[in-house]
Amino acid sequence: MGASTDRIEQHILLRAPLERVWHALTDAGAFGAWFGMALDGPFVAGQPITGTIQPTQVDAEVARLQAPHAGTPFTLYVERIEPMRVFAWRWHPYAIEPGMDYDKEPTTLVTFELEAVAEGIMLRLTESGFDRLPAARRDAALRANAGGWAMQMGNIEKYVAAH
Repeated sequence: MGASTDRIEQHILLRAPLERVWHALTDAGAFGAWFGMALDGPFVAGQPITGTIQPTQVDAEVARLQAPHAGTPFTLYVERIEPMRVFAWRWHPYAIEPGMDYDKEPTTLVTFELEAVAEGIMLRLTESGFDRLPAARRDAALRANAGGWAMQMGNIEKYVAAH
């Protein structure tokens, strides 16, 4: 995580073909398998997609941490799909409190950027907009998502290695 309180930045080198990494990011079924979501349709730029948290299929320890939140609904608002380069969406971060209405809160922007390098594909993740969240949730959301993204980077690495 950078020094900013507004954003999370992480990266990982994936030793897999660009097409496989892109598929893992932008195919809703593949994405859900490694991320830990059941999505109700495909990712389409400019359209929301809903789903529920479901434990990841690629890491038993991460799945154990996700299990208490299984069934929690969420919405992703797909912003950009630039094939083989950028996939970006908005969401309500750390929106796991039962009965809480997060729809009135600002969203954060999650951006995945891909770059072919000599050793494979560099995946850069940025989640920004935490400073706009209500003060009561801001620090917890930033902290939870920073740790969550670290786990998710490992999950996508495992997924593309196995698929």
